[in-house]
Amino acid sequence: MFRIGAVTNRTLCKGDFFEQIRKITKSDLSFIILREKDLSDEEYQVLAAHVLTICENAHVPCILHAHIDVAIALDVNALHLPLPLLRRYKDVKQRFQTLGVSIHSVDEAREAESFGATYLTAGHIFWTDCKKGLEPRGISFLKEVVDSVSIPVYAIGGIHTDNLWKVKSCGAAGACMMSEFMK
Repeated sequence: MFRIGAVTNRTLCKGDFFEQIRKITKSDLSFIILREKDLSDEEYQVLAAHVLTICENAHVPCILHAHIDVAIALDVNALHLPLPLLRRYKDVKQRFQTLGVSIHSVDEAREAESFGATYLTAGHIFWTDCKKGLEPRGISFLKEVVDSVSIPVYAIGGIHTDNLWKVKSCGAAGACMMSEFMK
């Protein structure tokens, strides 16, 4: 089954962020990654508690991003990390049932899997405003990553409804979208 995940960025929302979360949890969404990189742990914890409640009520899994201590404090079993954080906190895999890792190469994908990642986000696949001026890695990169690991791989970066078929054709487990859900 091809799964779609939403990656948050509250600065992209035109209206109320929590209303946007409520709205997207009513769509055909498999999970949300709460990726608010500009917040302190304290600010992130307040935001996460609210989003977790919305997601629980809608029966949509919410994966916290990068804030390990907050995830532990809120007793969440799903966390997504950039690979450098996973390298620093290798033992974190024992605390979380779901452990996602952002990767940007086949070697990183293999490394993340060896550290206990349960899924990967591989990107950026297509042109995106989030990575202005950086050449996308493309579909062939995504296919290489999918073929190099035994855990699910989700495409990220410039994913829209009109190019999802390209992601599916690579054998990816799904795709993560930010702009499509936040705007």
